Amino acid sequence: MNKVRGERSDCRGEIPASRVPFCVTGLTSAIGPLTSDLALSYNRLVHAAARFVSGYLIAALSVAGITLVGYRWLHLNPTTIALAFLLGVLGISASWGIRQAVFMSVIATLAFNYYFLPPIGTFTIADPQNWIALFAFLVTAVTASELSARARRGTRAAVERQQELERLYAFSQLLLSSDNPAELLNLIPRYIVESFGIRSAAVSLSSRSDVYRSGPTIDGLESRDLQLICLRGEPRFDAAHELAFMPLRMGMRVVGCMGVSGSELSRQTLEAIGSLVAISVERAGAVEKLSRAEAARESEQLRSVLLDSVTHEFRTPLTAIKASVTSLLGSPSRSSDGHLPEAHSPGHTDEERQELLTIINEESDRLNRLVGEAAEMAQLDANKVEFRFASASIGSVVEEALDELKQLLVHHPVDVRIPAGLPNARMDPAHIKEVLVHLIENAAKYSPADAPIRITAEAKDQTLTINIADRGPGIDDFEQSLVFEKFYRGRNQRVQVHGTGMGLAICKAIVEAHGGRLGVTSQLGHGSVFYFSLPVG
Repeated sequence: MNKVRGERSDCRGEIPASRVPFCVTGLTSAIGPLTSDLALSYNRLVHAAARFVSGYLIAALSVAGITLVGYRWLHLNPTTIALAFLLGVLGISASWGIRQAVFMSVIATLAFNYYFLPPIGTFTIADPQNWIALFAFLVTAVTASELSARARRGTRAAVERQQELERLYAFSQLLLSSDNPAELLNLIPRYIVESFGIRSAAVSLSSRSDVYRSGPTIDGLESRDLQLICLRGEPRFDAAHELAFMPLRMGMRVVGCMGVSGSELSRQTLEAIGSLVAISVERAGAVEKLSRAEAARESEQLRSVLLDSVTHEFRTPLTAIKASVTSLLGSPSRSSDGHLPEAHSPGHTDEERQELLTIINEESDRLNRLVGEAAEMAQLDANKVEFRFASASIGSVVEEALDELKQLLVHHPVDVRIPAGLPNARMDPAHIKEVLVHLIENAAKYSPADAPIRITAEAKDQTLTINIADRGPGIDDFEQSLVFEKFYRGRNQRVQVHGTGMGLAICKAIVEAHGGRLGVTSQLGHGSVFYFSLPVG
């Protein structure tokens, strides 16, 4: 404050013209934080004064106008003039207030006496009845002014209340914009300032030491004051500095404190704001806890499904391998000439031994594939798979996939319909072949014997779409949204068909890495159509 006075005193003396801007700049920087508030207060004061004076001026002009018209031009009788004055008083009361209306009532009474009650041109009243008429006019005018002013105040209060309710509703909608407690606490002070037109706001929670503000300036909302309100749980108002502190309550429990600066809001409105803030903070905290609990539950469920699926799928080939090896180890070995020792019972025949070895080989391959799928899924999730994109024909890739599945498709006729002039697609042929193998293999596994499989392709809008249709049992609408999730198995096929539920998830990750989309359309009892798209190029 001393600094400001010193700078002002420097500016009072004789200053060269070249130094005036520097003096003004120094003064402006010293009182900068107060400039906007002072200007706003000054403008409000000027506006209020102008409105106050204009009300009295218009009241006087109204009396003069009615008197001039009624006395000089139209020569109206006293009753008509009195009614005209009363209408003017009501108009002034409705537009400006009771003070201006009473002022008009008094000067209208004087004008009515001077110009319209005999003896004309004097303030003397000769007839006692005119005293009664004049008094009745004055009382009526003042009473009408008061009634009109009350109605005006009631209307204004109703409008202000409606506006406050509308702002509270809009504010409550803003509070629903985030379910993250930390993000919401940072947004709440700004929402308060924007919604209610105050200078600044701050919020603090009892469970945290941080203070969340609408701007970088403290503006009188000290942290210690907020913490004190949190401890006491009682509101505090400082009218001199336009400060208000409200506790944030959830029932009888104080969850925090809110402070506002430069506010003309009523206590009821501030309490409503505090209640909305408290509810929104508690709601966000509850949603966060619920989300964490749901995530933990889903994680546990996923872990259980994974363990169940992986354990079952790994145990099956391991059991087959173990049984075959045990059987082979338990059989007596043959002599060099191919005959069993006489002390032993006959062992496995060559065909039986070959069958057991075949089982071991097939189940080992199956086990190896399970491990490979799990490893590939992990690499895809970690974005560690390198794709070698090139322009390739989808027809040749389909042929390679069918050739690899030749043995599986012995009992399933395959109808391939790929137009000859189909453009190439931008893809990694090896990985797209893997997608086709998965989809065609699923179509064969989930379809009855001798059921046909149809493969078609079409190009449209720079996109190549490949469809694999089967005659399987179909997939219901609920499961269609789940079949591409990791480790999910169809409810009706979980026992009949072996698998980990990773195949379609791998296909989806590969197709999306190509910039395409993998989907399914299905109808129960009529089969399914799996399709995926690739960019033309």
